[in-house]
Amino acid sequence: MGFSHEKTTHHFRLYKDGGSIEALANDPSDANSREEIQEHLRHIAGMFKSGDFNAPMLIHARTPPGVPIMKKLRSQIEYRVEETPNGARVRVSSENPKAIAAIHDFLRFQIKDHQTGDSPEISKE
Repeated sequence: MGFSHEKTTHHFRLYKDGGSIEALANDPSDANSREEIQEHLRHIAGMFKSGDFNAPMLIHARTPPGVPIMKKLRSQIEYRVEETPNGARVRVSSENPKAIAAIHDFLRFQIKDHQTGDSPEISKE
């Protein structure tokens, strides 16, 4: 990761059209962590858009569920980085039901593996 896990919090959200990967600085005045999060998530979004999912594979020591389909359907998935006051999120979305299901599988795995306590249910954005 390109930022401290002790100074930040991850969240993974599921939405009807995909979901989001979020990271926030725990201290709102921690500009360094906020900038590191924003830079890292821009990098991750670019990698995922090109079909490169090596970062999650290295972190989890296996290919997360959903990745093979996300790679195959990458031209039908949008990765949009949105800066937030305390960090950033990568909004992952698609209109393709198979891509959306793969995104949901990927995000549910992240919730479980990172033990974030986020809901594995699809919510309204």
